[in-house]
Amino acid sequence: MTRGTEVIGDVVKRIARVDPAAKQVARGRLDSLTKPIGSLGRLEEIAAQLFALRGAAPELPMKKAVYIFAADHGITAEGVSGYPSEVTYQMVRNFLAGGAAINVLARAHGVAVHVVDVGVDAEFGDAPGLLHVKVRRGSRNMLHEPAMTAAERIAAMTAGMTLADKAHADGVTLLAVGEMGIGNTAAASAITAALTDQPAAMVTGRGTGLNDEAHRRKIRVVEAVLARHRAEDQASEPLEVLRGVGGLEIAAMTGMMLGAASHRIAIVADGFISTAAAAVACGVAPAVRDYLLAGHRSEEPGHGILLRHLALNPILDLGMRLGEGSGAVLAMPVIESAIRLYAEMATFSSAGVSEASA
Repeated sequence: MTRGTEVIGDVVKRIARVDPAAKQVARGRLDSLTKPIGSLGRLEEIAAQLFALRGAAPELPMKKAVYIFAADHGITAEGVSGYPSEVTYQMVRNFLAGGAAINVLARAHGVAVHVVDVGVDAEFGDAPGLLHVKVRRGSRNMLHEPAMTAAERIAAMTAGMTLADKAHADGVTLLAVGEMGIGNTAAASAITAALTDQPAAMVTGRGTGLNDEAHRRKIRVVEAVLARHRAEDQASEPLEVLRGVGGLEIAAMTGMMLGAASHRIAIVADGFISTAAAAVACGVAPAVRDYLLAGHRSEEPGHGILLRHLALNPILDLGMRLGEGSGAVLAMPVIESAIRLYAEMATFSSAGVSEASA
């Protein structure tokens, strides 16, 4: 067993299931607030989940952060994206300059942005603000060989875990996990099909906006990738699925989610690619599910399948398919509102308000 494998195993062992009794305590508090029982709907469910995973209401204001993991994909050589690979590099520069959608949303909602190069097929030099954890310059073409070696998968996952440790040390209590990587919807489609046993055509969407012909080609490529992967008898083991058909940024996001759960940090998954990483993390450590919230429902068809697979109810449904962590950050004010209601509303007793008689 390698040192990296031992580190991952140790983190997994530290991930504890949330005590159902803690949720009952939270629901008791929610039912005592000056409102009809259950009248705040999903907000009550969110508040109870966050109370239970920490054993107390998080401090307010919550300390929020989004990590954007960037990497390139060898599968782009097969024409699965409407944009060239160099857009990954260009968008990372845009994140660092503060000009992307995620930057705008993060500024609006007080969320710290961290941009991580885990596998971009370019060099950034000493670009200020960039977290350099590059494992290699892009994954391999998974149509012809595994996307990464076991050592590369471990390195990317360990990088994500280390950043989760840093987030915990910085006092982060609400963590969004996003990505940037041209070609990564093809990787997420393959992961989804492998983990849920759904056909490629059901889980493969248009990604960056492919036309009909290009979409059909993408489906055929994902089908061929899955056939190759399954022929190697690696069809369902989550970490082997990740190694064979994933991406370096997806591996790093998986590691961050495992690490965050081990520190009892609430994790807001973004769209399709982020939720594919969550599915791998839950396959490795089912208790991760207790720490997950789905920020939104993406337009990608595979995302709905993953949400059902993980029994996650998305907070928002706005027809978005951008990535970057945008949907997760946009959901953060809703999550923090749920906690403020829990912590700051008066109870019937404290306010001197009569409760319902029936």
